[in-house]
Amino acid sequence: MKIAIIGAGNLGLAIAKGILHSNGATTMYLTKRNIKSIQEFEKYGNVTVTSDNQEAVKNSDILIFAVQPGHFASILQETKDLLTEKHVVISTITGFKIPRIEEIIGSDKYIIRSMPNTAISVGKSMTCICSNELGKKRVDLAKAIFNRMGHTMEIPEDQMQAATVICASGIAFWMRLIRATTQGAIQLGFDAKEAQELAMHTCNGAASLLIESGSHPEEEIDRVTTPKGCTIEGLNEMEHQGLSSSLIRGIVSSFEKISEIRKG
Repeated sequence: MKIAIIGAGNLGLAIAKGILHSNGATTMYLTKRNIKSIQEFEKYGNVTVTSDNQEAVKNSDILIFAVQPGHFASILQETKDLLTEKHVVISTITGFKIPRIEEIIGSDKYIIRSMPNTAISVGKSMTCICSNELGKKRVDLAKAIFNRMGHTMEIPEDQMQAATVICASGIAFWMRLIRATTQGAIQLGFDAKEAQELAMHTCNGAASLLIESGSHPEEEIDRVTTPKGCTIEGLNEMEHQGLSSSLIRGIVSSFEKISEIRKG
């Protein structure tokens, strides 16, 4: 695959690393205004670093845009006349909807939106994907790219805001739960480093159990709760204090905020 990443900032470089480490590109172009900080990527041999977006588009088939939202429209305008029937346009720009992209480059292009989260930097992103009508023919291609850096799910575009809360903001929500578990472990006598290690790997194990087994969370909870035991005592106390309720309310509140921002 001939891939260009237009906007090699933190997200763009994380995507580039995921593709390169899995040998997912025959050639890759990385673009940035100041290329000095990304020059080292040319060590891969098949990577060209440039500040010329048009050069990158001309020499690539798959275009992954990871630029600032305020720059996206002008970059599309700058490159639209170079787009051909071979190009697949993949946008990672939050809030920039497909109809708006179509207004600039036309609905006769393969257009896909992807929403990775920050775990893409360690190959564990939950990436949601949607497309325009023509782009449906290239969704499997986009999923193949992002599956190299985690897991993907195709959703309707009108669910992308909700997915932003669950998957992108969700990283912060889970971090807070891990931190709380860490604080609890410290109170029980572990030092801070040990406490965080216990919390992180237990969280990772819980998620891995569900991913590998396909079980419902309650099935795995039942495996570790015994009558009058310490686990059910702790779970019930957490529910009395509103654990599930506060998490759900936080998710809904976050969604209401992002919806308000989008209207503004």
